Amino acid sequence: MEYVYAAMLLHSAEKEVNEAAVTKVMEAAGTKCDSARVKALIASLKDINIEEAIEKAAQAPAAAPAAAPAEAAGEEKKEEKKEEGKTEEEAAEGLSSLFG
Repeated sequence: MEYVYAAMLLHSAEKEVNEAAVTKVMEAAGTKCDSARVKALIASLKDINIEEAIEKAAQAPAAAPAAAPAEAAGEEKKEEKKEEGKTEEEAAEGLSSLFG
C-alpha cells in the first residue's frame, strides 16, 4: 500500500511517477523498497489516469455497504433469541411430561 501512497504523493506534487521517483520517496520515508513491487506498480499505472481514478474513488459511496452487515447481524441476534426461547419452552414441556 505504501507504494501506491508514494505514487499518489508524487502525482499530487505534480512530479513524474516513475520507478526512480517512487524508490526515492520510499527510501526518504525510511521504508525498505522492493524493486519488483515498484516495477509492478509503474507497469499497472501505465494506462491509468490517476486524477480520474481519484475522482471516481471520491464519488463512490463507501459507507452504504458497511451498514448492511450491521443490520444483518442485529437480525441474526433477534432470531437467535427467539430460537433460544423456543428451546427453553420445549425443554420445560419435556420436563413436565416426565412428572405429570
